[in-house]
Amino acid sequence: MGLAEHKFEENILTTTVDGVVNWARKSAIWPMTFGLACCAIEMIVTTCSRFDMARYGAEVFRATPRQADLMIVAGTVTLKMAPIIKRLYDQMPDPKWVISMGSCSTCGGPYPTYSVLQGVDRIVPVDVSVPGCPPRPEALLYGVLRLQDKIDEMHVLRK
Repeated sequence: MGLAEHKFEENILTTTVDGVVNWARKSAIWPMTFGLACCAIEMIVTTCSRFDMARYGAEVFRATPRQADLMIVAGTVTLKMAPIIKRLYDQMPDPKWVISMGSCSTCGGPYPTYSVLQGVDRIVPVDVSVPGCPPRPEALLYGVLRLQDKIDEMHVLRK
């Protein structure tokens, strides 16, 4: 028998602070409305009733970075757009996460030119990369699930 056994009423649940905070964070992800190219269409479709991104707690797309905690970079990132992406990322409150959606944002895609950034991870830290050109909505949902797994492993207090 453990020390805590039969010491509490039946309606008491014991857990850690990390467990409660991470559960709340992963269950209420607010992505920012931010699409650059054809991948944005697939990102929009992910919120429709057929795929229903709301069941994973990531339904409320925000129009301002100050209310969002997830940036989904969907599409081709040009060098002209890179400083704007960095500024939007810096305006997001902590903790914040980034999903790179599609081969264009992940590695430049089929555009090895002077005007296309060869990976958004050169300007912002990327937590999850979703491959494809364009990736299907199921792939983005899988990326959100992998992000939730990553959030679940976070520590509230820095060690």
